[in-house]
Amino acid sequence: MNMKSVGILSTGKYVPERILTNADLEKMVETNDEWIVTRTGMKERHIAREDQASSDLAYEAALIALKKANLAPEDLDLILVATITPDSAFPSTACILQNRLGAKKAAAFDLSAACSGFIYGLASASNFIATGMYKNALVIGAECLSKITDYTDRNTCILFGDGAGAVVLGEVPEGRGFLSFELGADGSGGELLKLAGGGSRMPSSQSTVDNKQHYIYMAGSEVFKFAVRIMGNAAEEVLRKAGLEKSDIDLLVPHQANIRIIQSAVHRLNLPEEKCMINLHKYGNVSAASIPLALAEADEEGRIKPGDCVVLVGFGGGLTWGATAIRW
Repeated sequence: MNMKSVGILSTGKYVPERILTNADLEKMVETNDEWIVTRTGMKERHIAREDQASSDLAYEAALIALKKANLAPEDLDLILVATITPDSAFPSTACILQNRLGAKKAAAFDLSAACSGFIYGLASASNFIATGMYKNALVIGAECLSKITDYTDRNTCILFGDGAGAVVLGEVPEGRGFLSFELGADGSGGELLKLAGGGSRMPSSQSTVDNKQHYIYMAGSEVFKFAVRIMGNAAEEVLRKAGLEKSDIDLLVPHQANIRIIQSAVHRLNLPEEKCMINLHKYGNVSAASIPLALAEADEEGRIKPGDCVVLVGFGGGLTWGATAIRW
Protein backbone atom coordinates (compact mmCIF):
# COMPACT_ATOMS: atom_id res chain seq x y z
CA MET A 1 0.00 0.00 0.00
CA ASN A 2 1.27 3.47 -0.88
CA MET A 3 1.06 5.35 2.44
CA LYS A 4 0.45 9.11 2.40
CA SER A 5 2.62 11.54 4.39
CA VAL A 6 0.59 12.99 7.27
CA GLY A 7 1.29 16.06 9.35
CA ILE A 8 -0.16 18.79 11.53
CA LEU A 9 -1.93 21.44 9.43
CA SER A 10 -2.84 23.77 12.29
CA THR A 11 -2.97 24.14 16.07
CA GLY A 12 -5.35 25.74 18.57
CA LYS A 13 -5.56 26.11 22.32
CA TYR A 14 -7.98 27.26 25.00
CA VAL A 15 -7.73 27.68 28.76
CA PRO A 16 -10.44 28.83 31.18
CA GLU A 17 -10.26 32.39 32.48
CA ARG A 18 -9.98 31.65 36.20
CA ILE A 19 -6.39 31.37 37.48
CA LEU A 20 -5.37 29.53 40.64
CA THR A 21 -2.01 30.84 41.89
CA ASN A 22 0.43 29.40 44.39
CA ALA A 23 -0.62 32.19 46.74
CA ASP A 24 -4.23 30.93 46.47
CA LEU A 25 -3.07 27.40 47.30
CA GLU A 26 -1.21 28.69 50.38
CA LYS A 27 -4.62 29.63 51.81
CA MET A 28 -6.09 26.18 51.05
CA VAL A 29 -3.41 23.70 52.19
CA GLU A 30 -0.14 23.75 54.09
CA THR A 31 2.26 24.77 51.31
CA ASN A 32 4.10 27.81 50.01
CA ASP A 33 5.11 29.37 46.73
CA GLU A 34 8.83 28.63 47.10
CA TRP A 35 8.20 24.94 47.86
CA ILE A 36 5.90 24.53 44.85
CA VAL A 37 8.17 26.38 42.40
CA THR A 38 11.32 24.58 43.56
CA ARG A 39 9.81 21.10 43.28
CA THR A 40 7.50 21.52 40.28
CA GLY A 41 8.25 24.79 38.45
CA MET A 42 4.55 25.70 38.62
CA LYS A 43 3.27 29.17 39.53
CA GLU A 44 -0.37 29.11 38.39
CA ARG A 45 -2.95 26.96 36.67
CA HIS A 46 -6.26 27.66 34.90
CA ILE A 47 -9.48 26.31 36.42
CA ALA A 48 -12.75 25.63 34.61
CA ARG A 49 -16.01 27.18 35.80
CA GLU A 50 -18.56 24.95 37.49
CA ASP A 51 -20.64 24.94 34.31
CA GLN A 52 -17.67 24.10 32.02
CA ALA A 53 -16.80 20.54 31.02
CA SER A 54 -14.03 19.07 28.87
CA SER A 55 -16.12 19.30 25.69
CA ASP A 56 -16.52 23.06 26.22
CA LEU A 57 -12.75 23.56 26.38
CA ALA A 58 -12.25 21.23 23.40
CA TYR A 59 -14.82 23.18 21.38
CA GLU A 60 -12.98 26.50 21.79
CA ALA A 61 -9.61 24.98 20.88
CA ALA A 62 -11.17 23.17 17.90
CA LEU A 63 -12.66 26.38 16.45
CA ILE A 64 -9.23 28.01 16.42
CA ALA A 65 -7.50 25.00 14.83
CA LEU A 66 -10.20 24.68 12.15
CA LYS A 67 -10.04 28.38 11.31
CA LYS A 68 -6.24 28.27 10.96
CA ALA A 69 -6.53 25.22 8.67
CA ASN A 70 -9.20 26.97 6.55
CA LEU A 71 -11.55 24.04 7.13
CA ALA A 72 -15.22 23.89 8.03
CA PRO A 73 -16.49 21.30 10.54
CA GLU A 74 -18.19 19.53 7.61
CA ASP A 75 -14.71 18.87 6.15
CA LEU A 76 -13.74 16.65 9.08
CA ASP A 77 -13.73 12.87 8.69
CA LEU A 78 -12.64 12.06 12.24
CA ILE A 79 -12.73 13.67 15.69
CA LEU A 80 -10.58 12.06 18.37
CA VAL A 81 -10.53 13.41 21.93
CA ALA A 82 -7.85 12.27 24.37
CA THR A 83 -9.09 12.77 27.93
CA ILE A 84 -9.32 11.24 31.40
CA THR A 85 -12.04 13.73 32.37
CA PRO A 86 -14.80 13.06 29.82
CA ASP A 87 -18.08 14.94 30.20
CA SER A 88 -19.63 11.56 31.04
CA ALA A 89 -18.82 7.86 30.77
CA PHE A 90 -20.84 7.91 27.56
CA PRO A 91 -21.66 9.39 25.11
CA SER A 92 -18.04 10.19 24.35
CA THR A 93 -16.78 13.75 24.65
CA ALA A 94 -15.85 13.48 20.95
CA CYS A 95 -19.50 12.78 20.04
CA ILE A 96 -20.68 15.72 22.15
CA LEU A 97 -18.11 17.90 20.38
CA GLN A 98 -19.03 16.53 16.94
CA ASN A 99 -22.66 17.55 17.48
CA ARG A 100 -21.76 21.01 18.77
CA LEU A 101 -19.38 21.69 15.88
CA GLY A 102 -21.85 20.36 13.32
CA ALA A 103 -19.22 17.98 11.92
CA LYS A 104 -21.91 15.74 10.48
CA LYS A 105 -19.73 13.34 8.50
CA ALA A 106 -17.02 12.82 11.13
CA ALA A 107 -16.56 9.59 13.05
CA ALA A 108 -15.90 10.38 16.71
CA PHE A 109 -14.42 8.62 19.72
CA ASP A 110 -12.50 9.24 22.93
CA LEU A 111 -9.12 7.77 23.80
CA SER A 112 -7.89 7.13 27.34
CA ALA A 113 -4.14 6.99 27.86
CA ALA A 114 -3.87 9.71 30.53
CA CYS A 115 -1.07 12.23 29.90
CA SER A 116 0.19 10.20 26.91
CA GLY A 117 -3.27 10.36 25.32
CA PHE A 118 -2.52 13.10 22.81
CA ILE A 119 0.46 11.20 21.34
CA TYR A 120 -1.62 8.01 21.20
CA GLY A 121 -4.30 10.08 19.45
CA LEU A 122 -1.87 11.44 16.88
CA ALA A 123 -0.60 7.93 16.12
CA SER A 124 -4.14 6.62 15.72
CA ALA A 125 -5.55 9.46 13.61
CA SER A 126 -2.49 9.76 11.36
CA ASN A 127 -2.84 6.12 10.34
CA PHE A 128 -6.44 6.68 9.23
CA ILE A 129 -5.15 9.40 6.88
CA ALA A 130 -1.95 7.61 5.80
CA THR A 131 -3.98 4.63 4.55
CA GLY A 132 -6.37 6.87 2.62
CA MET A 133 -9.40 5.98 4.75
CA TYR A 134 -9.87 9.61 5.86
CA LYS A 135 -8.63 13.01 4.68
CA ASN A 136 -8.95 15.40 7.64
CA ALA A 137 -8.83 14.59 11.35
CA LEU A 138 -9.20 16.72 14.46
CA VAL A 139 -7.18 15.48 17.45
CA ILE A 140 -7.72 17.17 20.80
CA GLY A 141 -6.35 16.78 24.30
CA ALA A 142 -8.91 18.24 26.72
CA GLU A 143 -9.02 18.04 30.50
CA CYS A 144 -10.90 19.41 33.49
CA LEU A 145 -8.59 17.94 36.12
CA SER A 146 -9.89 20.41 38.72
CA LYS A 147 -13.08 18.31 38.81
CA ILE A 148 -11.15 15.23 40.03
CA THR A 149 -8.54 16.95 42.22
CA ASP A 150 -8.72 16.77 46.02
CA TYR A 151 -8.01 20.32 47.17
CA THR A 152 -7.25 19.09 50.69
CA ASP A 153 -4.36 16.92 49.45
CA ARG A 154 -1.26 19.13 49.37
CA ASN A 155 0.71 16.60 47.32
CA THR A 156 -1.60 16.58 44.29
CA CYS A 157 -3.69 19.78 44.38
CA ILE A 158 -0.68 21.97 43.53
CA LEU A 159 -0.08 20.09 40.26
CA PHE A 160 -3.17 20.05 38.08
CA GLY A 161 -5.01 22.51 35.85
CA ASP A 162 -7.58 22.62 33.04
CA GLY A 163 -7.33 23.35 29.32
CA ALA A 164 -7.45 22.00 25.79
CA GLY A 165 -5.14 21.85 22.79
CA ALA A 166 -6.23 20.87 19.28
CA VAL A 167 -4.56 20.01 15.99
CA VAL A 168 -5.91 19.32 12.51
CA LEU A 169 -4.15 16.49 10.69
CA GLY A 170 -4.02 16.04 6.94
CA GLU A 171 -1.82 15.01 4.03
CA VAL A 172 1.47 16.92 3.67
CA PRO A 173 4.30 16.82 1.09
CA GLU A 174 6.52 13.75 1.16
CA GLY A 175 9.31 14.05 3.72
CA ARG A 176 7.23 16.31 5.97
CA GLY A 177 4.89 15.43 8.84
CA PHE A 178 5.19 12.48 11.21
CA LEU A 179 8.48 10.63 10.75
CA SER A 180 8.12 8.07 13.56
CA PHE A 181 6.14 7.11 16.65
CA GLU A 182 6.96 5.31 19.86
CA LEU A 183 4.10 4.13 22.10
CA GLY A 184 4.40 2.00 25.20
CA ALA A 185 2.67 0.82 28.32
CA ASP A 186 3.48 -0.93 31.60
CA GLY A 187 0.21 -1.92 33.22
CA SER A 188 2.03 -3.30 36.27
CA GLY A 189 2.41 0.33 37.38
CA GLY A 190 -1.28 1.12 37.06
CA GLU A 191 -1.76 1.45 40.82
CA LEU A 192 0.75 4.30 41.01
CA LEU A 193 -1.51 6.85 39.29
CA LYS A 194 -5.25 6.26 39.22
CA LEU A 195 -8.80 7.29 39.89
CA ALA A 196 -10.36 4.18 41.44
CA GLY A 197 -14.04 5.07 41.88
CA GLY A 198 -16.85 5.16 39.37
CA GLY A 199 -15.97 2.25 37.08
CA SER A 200 -17.25 -1.33 36.93
CA ARG A 201 -14.64 -2.49 39.46
CA MET A 202 -15.70 0.08 42.03
CA PRO A 203 -19.11 1.56 41.08
CA SER A 204 -20.05 4.92 42.55
CA SER A 205 -21.50 4.61 46.03
CA GLN A 206 -21.66 6.56 49.27
CA SER A 207 -18.57 4.61 50.35
CA THR A 208 -16.49 5.57 47.28
CA VAL A 209 -17.44 9.21 47.78
CA ASP A 210 -16.66 9.14 51.51
CA ASN A 211 -13.29 7.50 50.82
CA LYS A 212 -12.37 10.12 48.19
CA GLN A 213 -12.01 7.48 45.48
CA HIS A 214 -13.27 9.85 42.78
CA TYR A 215 -10.11 11.95 43.09
CA ILE A 216 -6.67 11.48 41.52
CA TYR A 217 -4.33 9.28 43.54
CA MET A 218 -0.61 9.46 42.74
CA ALA A 219 2.43 7.80 44.29
CA GLY A 220 4.57 10.83 43.49
CA SER A 221 8.12 9.57 43.98
CA GLU A 222 7.52 6.33 42.05
CA VAL A 223 5.90 8.16 39.13
CA PHE A 224 8.78 10.67 39.16
CA LYS A 225 11.40 7.90 38.86
CA PHE A 226 9.47 6.26 36.01
CA ALA A 227 9.05 9.57 34.18
CA VAL A 228 12.72 10.56 34.36
CA ARG A 229 13.70 7.24 32.81
CA ILE A 230 10.98 6.91 30.18
CA MET A 231 10.96 10.48 28.77
CA GLY A 232 14.56 10.19 27.61
CA ASN A 233 14.12 6.60 26.39
CA ALA A 234 11.05 7.41 24.29
CA ALA A 235 12.58 10.54 22.75
CA GLU A 236 15.76 8.67 21.82
CA GLU A 237 13.72 5.83 20.31
CA VAL A 238 11.70 8.05 17.93
CA LEU A 239 14.90 9.73 16.80
CA ARG A 240 16.44 6.31 16.10
CA LYS A 241 13.36 5.20 14.14
CA ALA A 242 13.42 8.42 12.09
CA GLY A 243 17.15 8.14 11.39
CA LEU A 244 17.86 11.36 13.28
CA GLU A 245 20.42 12.46 15.87
CA LYS A 246 19.83 14.37 19.10
CA SER A 247 21.48 17.37 17.45
CA ASP A 248 18.75 17.37 14.77
CA ILE A 249 16.07 18.44 17.27
CA ASP A 250 14.96 22.02 16.71
CA LEU A 251 12.27 21.95 19.39
CA LEU A 252 11.37 19.49 22.13
CA VAL A 253 7.77 19.69 23.38
CA PRO A 254 7.54 17.50 26.50
CA HIS A 255 4.61 16.69 28.74
CA GLN A 256 4.49 19.52 31.29
CA ALA A 257 4.38 17.51 34.51
CA ASN A 258 7.37 18.73 36.49
CA ILE A 259 10.30 21.04 35.71
CA ARG A 260 12.84 18.56 37.09
CA ILE A 261 11.55 15.76 34.83
CA ILE A 262 11.76 18.10 31.81
CA GLN A 263 15.28 19.23 32.76
CA SER A 264 16.46 15.62 33.02
CA ALA A 265 15.13 14.92 29.51
CA VAL A 266 16.79 18.07 28.14
CA HIS A 267 20.09 17.03 29.75
CA ARG A 268 19.88 13.49 28.37
CA LEU A 269 19.21 14.79 24.85
CA ASN A 270 22.09 17.30 25.15
CA LEU A 271 19.74 20.15 24.26
CA PRO A 272 20.15 23.81 25.16
CA GLU A 273 17.12 24.86 27.22
CA GLU A 274 15.96 27.31 24.53
CA LYS A 275 15.21 24.30 22.31
CA CYS A 276 12.65 23.05 24.84
CA MET A 277 9.09 24.40 25.09
CA ILE A 278 8.23 24.96 28.74
CA ASN A 279 4.95 26.53 29.89
CA LEU A 280 4.06 24.54 33.00
CA HIS A 281 4.61 27.64 35.15
CA LYS A 282 1.41 29.06 33.58
CA TYR A 283 -0.78 25.97 33.27
CA GLY A 284 0.46 23.23 35.60
CA ASN A 285 -0.04 19.61 34.53
CA VAL A 286 -3.03 19.42 32.16
CA SER A 287 -2.67 15.68 31.40
CA ALA A 288 -3.66 14.91 27.78
CA ALA A 289 -3.99 18.65 27.03
CA SER A 290 -0.46 19.42 28.19
CA ILE A 291 1.51 18.64 24.99
CA PRO A 292 -1.01 20.15 22.51
CA LEU A 293 -1.27 23.30 24.67
CA ALA A 294 2.52 23.67 24.65
CA LEU A 295 2.70 22.88 20.93
CA ALA A 296 0.01 25.46 20.07
CA GLU A 297 1.76 28.08 22.19
CA ALA A 298 5.11 27.37 20.51
CA ASP A 299 3.37 27.69 17.15
CA GLU A 300 1.76 31.00 18.17
CA GLU A 301 5.11 32.36 19.35
CA GLY A 302 6.80 31.50 16.05
CA ARG A 303 9.15 29.02 17.67
CA ILE A 304 8.50 26.41 14.95
CA LYS A 305 9.49 27.02 11.33
CA PRO A 306 8.78 24.92 8.23
CA GLY A 307 11.33 22.11 7.98
CA ASP A 308 12.07 22.09 11.73
CA CYS A 309 12.41 18.78 13.54
CA VAL A 310 9.95 18.78 16.45
CA VAL A 311 9.85 15.98 19.02
CA LEU A 312 6.79 15.52 21.24
CA VAL A 313 7.18 13.21 24.26
CA GLY A 314 5.00 12.34 27.23
CA PHE A 315 4.19 9.80 29.93
CA GLY A 316 1.15 9.16 32.07
CA GLY A 317 -1.10 6.88 34.06
CA GLY A 318 -1.47 3.34 32.86
CA LEU A 319 1.49 3.54 33.01
CA THR A 320 1.89 4.78 29.44
CA TRP A 321 4.34 6.72 27.33
CA GLY A 322 4.53 8.08 23.82
CA ALA A 323 6.69 10.16 21.50
CA THR A 324 6.73 11.32 17.91
CA ALA A 325 9.25 13.03 15.64
CA ILE A 326 7.79 15.52 13.16
CA ARG A 327 9.25 17.37 10.19
CA TRP A 328 7.20 20.59 10.37
